[in-house]
Amino acid sequence: MFATGLRFDELLPMLLAFCITAVVMRLLIPVLTRLKVGQTEREEGVQAHLQKAGTPTMGGLGILTGIAAVSIVYVWRFPRILPVMILTLGFGLIGFLDDYLKVVLRRSDGLMPRQKLLGQFIVTVIFLFVLIRVTRVPMDLLIPFAGGRVIHMGWLGIPFAFIVILATVNGVNFTDGVDGLASSVTVVVAFFFFFAARISGSGAELSVMALAAAGSLMGFLLYNAHPAKVFMGDTGSLALGGFVAASAYVLQMPLFIPIIGFIYAFELISVVMQVSYFKATHGKRIFRMTPIHHHFELCGWSETKIVTVFTIITILLCMTALAA
Repeated sequence: MFATGLRFDELLPMLLAFCITAVVMRLLIPVLTRLKVGQTEREEGVQAHLQKAGTPTMGGLGILTGIAAVSIVYVWRFPRILPVMILTLGFGLIGFLDDYLKVVLRRSDGLMPRQKLLGQFIVTVIFLFVLIRVTRVPMDLLIPFAGGRVIHMGWLGIPFAFIVILATVNGVNFTDGVDGLASSVTVVVAFFFFFAARISGSGAELSVMALAAAGSLMGFLLYNAHPAKVFMGDTGSLALGGFVAASAYVLQMPLFIPIIGFIYAFELISVVMQVSYFKATHGKRIFRMTPIHHHFELCGWSETKIVTVFTIITILLCMTALAA
């Protein structure tokens, strides 16, 4: 299947995105520092993170720049990139507004929950319209390990898509809490989509977007790996959630997200369990702290170990999903 290997022109989107993001981040970090767009850390959080207070955030702008620049070049040839662009950039815009209100205008809560939910609803509606009506991607869902069989969702596919997209975006958002964690895990997921596109026959249609995301994230990791010089903020984490959800839908593979995105789901479920148990027991906890990566930190794991273990788990599960 891959006997011919990869040609340079196939890798070009990744190389372009990597270079663009690396250069943009080099220029952006001093600007964010001068503007004092810094991360704030909670006193009741992980104590080791207090030293990160003031580290520039909103670095997701660099990721979005790399992805957008490459996507704009290729979308005219490969129209199925368009819905992925819409969800990635749309959720990135919502994250940017949230970050801007919090760290620039000093509104501690950022966007109000109903404002954020309304924005996510609007972006998702536009995405689904373009996906179904413009690019003609069916809402049938491939079943993992079922030999190519699909579930015909019919009209139920629309509300199901809202659940999948919002859960994925929030899962990625919760994963962003340790230096390089969300970036490293999502690089692996992006490569999964690249190989899945080739296997499924979508070829360059989605592989361009997947490689652009992988390249941008690797360029960002030059500055986000521990010890991080910049954080992606909601600008980056919401955009990455949009990328993962949209790519899965273009490939008709949202049912694969719990496999390839196990870490995202693990982070999200840990928060839901903790909050639910805390309320039900009037103050008791299951984990020392959530999202779950903070629990491991309080158990003595270093940030580097958490990133390494979570990334290896993602690699193994993505390989399993490709076999499916």
